[in-house]
Amino acid sequence: MLYNFFMEFCYLEEIDSTNKYAKENINNLSDMTVVYTYNQTNGRGRLNRKWNNTGCDNIYASIVLKPSSEMKEVYSNLTQYLCVVLAKTFEEYNVVPKIKWPNDIQINGKKISGILAEGVIEAGKLEGLVLGFGVNLNTKIENLSIINQPATSLDVETGKFIDKKIFLKKLLDKFCLMYDKFIEEGFILIKNEYIRRAGFLDKDIKVKVFDKEVCGRAVGLTDDGALKLIDEENKEHVLLIGDILWMNY
Repeated sequence: MLYNFFMEFCYLEEIDSTNKYAKENINNLSDMTVVYTYNQTNGRGRLNRKWNNTGCDNIYASIVLKPSSEMKEVYSNLTQYLCVVLAKTFEEYNVVPKIKWPNDIQINGKKISGILAEGVIEAGKLEGLVLGFGVNLNTKIENLSIINQPATSLDVETGKFIDKKIFLKKLLDKFCLMYDKFIEEGFILIKNEYIRRAGFLDKDIKVKVFDKEVCGRAVGLTDDGALKLIDEENKEHVLLIGDILWMNY
């Protein structure tokens, strides 16, 4: 049983998508409700990418958040906040996670976790935010091959079976610890923690921003979490959104 003073829990034995369920039931779910399953059949990530179902020994979850009825800039940084929380949780298992901007976690250059944040707006009012994430905990090597990018699991990296409930409790405890302060202060609160775990800084990268691609060297982050990139003409680009397509490891 999961236990956290600040959260309510909604366990689903099987569901197509925890994010979809949370959005459809947003008005019936309280602030800080965690919708979770170990068997998600049709999950998706950013840019509508499919999140592959690699077995029932992983975690698929969505946190329902209702911090305010007004959309604030800090809400766009919640994925980065969760990145730091996830990274700290992985570190307890003696691995070295790296963040791929803006919201993926990698170990040894392979994806182990991804995040998708979605707002629910009804009649022009923000009803809530859904912060979804998936974690490859116990996916075996032979099942990782179905994922359309280099991927790994905590089981593969540690050689040990990972208890799902213990991992999720560790993660949620960390999430609650500084959440209220983060909503007040924003990305600046976690900037150093995020940068320390960033696997993309001081590397040549290619970023897709809508239908454009920007190439250059990732040189830093602004105080609101935007990526600073210098192209080959020494022009600085400040990217609030985007997706890293390629990185020179």
